Amino acid sequence: MAPSPFAVKEQEEHPLDLTPPTPDFPTSASGSAPVTTTVINIRSETAVRDHIVWSLFNTIFMNWCCLGFVAFAYSVKSRDRKMVGDLAGAQTYASTAKCLNIWALVLGLLLTITVIIFFVTGSLMISQTISEIIKHYGAYS
Repeated sequence: MAPSPFAVKEQEEHPLDLTPPTPDFPTSASGSAPVTTTVINIRSETAVRDHIVWSLFNTIFMNWCCLGFVAFAYSVKSRDRKMVGDLAGAQTYASTAKCLNIWALVLGLLLTITVIIFFVTGSLMISQTISEIIKHYGAYS
Protein backbone atom coordinates (compact mmCIF):
# COMPACT_ATOMS: atom_id res chain seq x y z
CA MET A 1 0.00 0.00 0.00
CA ALA A 2 1.42 3.30 -1.07
CA PRO A 3 1.65 6.19 1.37
CA SER A 4 -0.98 8.83 0.91
CA PRO A 5 0.04 12.20 -0.51
CA PHE A 6 -1.21 13.92 2.63
CA ALA A 7 1.19 12.04 4.87
CA VAL A 8 4.15 12.95 2.68
CA LYS A 9 3.09 16.57 2.64
CA GLU A 10 2.75 16.53 6.44
CA GLN A 11 6.26 15.16 6.82
CA GLU A 12 7.62 17.86 4.55
CA GLU A 13 5.95 20.60 6.57
CA HIS A 14 7.20 19.27 9.92
CA PRO A 15 10.73 17.94 9.57
CA LEU A 16 12.29 16.10 12.50
CA ASP A 17 14.11 18.31 14.97
CA LEU A 18 17.58 16.88 15.53
CA THR A 19 18.93 19.64 17.80
CA PRO A 20 20.03 18.53 21.29
CA PRO A 21 17.52 19.16 24.05
CA THR A 22 18.01 22.21 26.25
CA PRO A 23 18.74 21.60 29.94
CA ASP A 24 15.85 21.82 32.40
CA PHE A 25 17.83 23.79 34.96
CA PRO A 26 18.22 27.58 34.85
CA THR A 27 21.44 29.12 33.60
CA SER A 28 23.29 32.19 34.75
CA ALA A 29 22.85 35.64 33.22
CA SER A 30 25.64 35.01 30.71
CA GLY A 31 23.98 31.73 29.72
CA SER A 32 27.09 29.57 30.01
CA ALA A 33 27.17 28.08 33.54
CA PRO A 34 24.23 26.49 35.33
CA VAL A 35 22.94 28.09 38.52
CA THR A 36 23.28 25.87 41.57
CA THR A 37 20.31 25.65 43.92
CA THR A 38 20.08 24.44 47.49
CA VAL A 39 17.05 22.49 48.65
CA ILE A 40 16.20 22.46 52.35
CA ASN A 41 13.71 19.83 53.47
CA ILE A 42 11.70 20.93 56.50
CA ARG A 43 9.82 18.21 58.30
CA SER A 44 6.16 19.02 58.72
CA GLU A 45 5.81 16.72 61.73
CA THR A 46 7.45 18.14 64.85
CA ALA A 47 8.91 16.06 67.64
CA VAL A 48 7.23 17.86 70.57
CA ARG A 49 5.33 15.35 72.70
CA ASP A 50 2.20 16.78 74.31
CA HIS A 51 1.47 13.84 76.72
CA ILE A 52 -2.27 14.10 76.09
CA VAL A 53 -2.99 10.37 76.51
CA TRP A 54 -1.12 10.23 79.81
CA SER A 55 -2.97 13.35 80.98
CA LEU A 56 -6.30 11.85 80.00
CA PHE A 57 -5.46 8.67 81.94
CA ASN A 58 -4.52 10.72 85.01
CA THR A 59 -7.69 12.79 84.65
CA ILE A 60 -9.94 9.74 84.54
CA PHE A 61 -8.22 7.37 86.99
CA MET A 62 -5.77 9.27 89.21
CA ASN A 63 -7.29 12.72 89.63
CA TRP A 64 -6.23 13.36 93.21
CA CYS A 65 -6.04 17.11 93.87
CA CYS A 66 -7.18 17.75 90.23
CA LEU A 67 -3.58 17.46 88.99
CA GLY A 68 -4.66 15.17 86.15
CA PHE A 69 -7.19 17.72 84.91
CA VAL A 70 -4.65 20.56 85.04
CA ALA A 71 -2.12 18.38 83.20
CA PHE A 72 -4.78 17.64 80.57
CA ALA A 73 -5.37 21.38 80.11
CA TYR A 74 -1.64 21.98 79.62
CA SER A 75 -1.46 19.08 77.16
CA VAL A 76 -4.25 20.61 75.08
CA LYS A 77 -2.47 23.98 75.18
CA SER A 78 0.73 22.27 74.03
CA ARG A 79 -1.08 20.61 71.13
CA ASP A 80 -2.63 23.94 70.14
CA ARG A 81 0.76 25.67 70.17
CA LYS A 82 2.22 22.86 68.07
CA MET A 83 -0.54 23.21 65.47
CA VAL A 84 0.04 26.97 65.25
CA GLY A 85 3.77 26.42 64.76
CA ASP A 86 5.02 27.86 68.08
CA LEU A 87 7.41 25.06 69.01
CA ALA A 88 8.94 26.90 71.98
CA GLY A 89 5.51 27.48 73.55
CA ALA A 90 4.49 23.90 72.79
CA GLN A 91 7.63 22.59 74.50
CA THR A 92 6.99 24.78 77.57
CA TYR A 93 3.40 23.59 77.95
CA ALA A 94 4.44 19.98 77.28
CA SER A 95 7.13 20.03 79.97
CA THR A 96 4.65 21.50 82.47
CA ALA A 97 2.11 18.80 81.54
CA LYS A 98 4.78 16.12 81.98
CA CYS A 99 5.73 17.43 85.43
CA LEU A 100 2.07 17.58 86.49
CA ASN A 101 1.49 14.07 85.15
CA ILE A 102 4.42 12.73 87.16
CA TRP A 103 3.12 14.36 90.33
CA ALA A 104 -0.45 13.18 89.65
CA LEU A 105 0.76 9.63 89.10
CA VAL A 106 3.00 9.55 92.19
CA LEU A 107 0.40 11.13 94.47
CA GLY A 108 -2.34 8.98 93.01
CA LEU A 109 -0.39 5.78 93.60
CA LEU A 110 0.66 6.80 97.12
CA LEU A 111 -2.84 7.86 98.15
CA THR A 112 -4.42 4.76 96.60
CA ILE A 113 -1.96 2.45 98.40
CA THR A 114 -2.57 4.37 101.65
CA VAL A 115 -6.36 4.02 101.33
CA ILE A 116 -5.99 0.28 100.63
CA ILE A 117 -3.73 -0.15 103.67
CA PHE A 118 -6.18 1.77 105.90
CA PHE A 119 -9.10 -0.25 104.57
CA VAL A 120 -7.38 -3.58 105.16
CA THR A 121 -6.09 -2.69 108.64
CA GLY A 122 -9.45 -1.16 109.59
CA SER A 123 -11.38 -4.22 108.51
CA LEU A 124 -8.92 -6.48 110.36
CA MET A 125 -9.27 -4.37 113.51
CA ILE A 126 -13.06 -4.43 113.26
CA SER A 127 -13.16 -8.21 112.83
CA GLN A 128 -10.74 -8.67 115.74
CA THR A 129 -12.81 -6.38 117.96
CA ILE A 130 -16.02 -8.24 117.09
CA SER A 131 -14.40 -11.59 117.88
CA GLU A 132 -13.16 -10.27 121.27
CA ILE A 133 -16.62 -8.94 122.12
CA ILE A 134 -18.14 -12.32 121.31
CA LYS A 135 -15.52 -14.10 123.47
CA HIS A 136 -15.84 -11.71 126.37
CA TYR A 137 -19.61 -11.38 126.59
CA GLY A 138 -20.63 -14.69 125.14
CA ALA A 139 -22.79 -15.29 122.13
CA TYR A 140 -26.22 -14.16 123.42
CA SER A 141 -26.06 -14.03 127.22
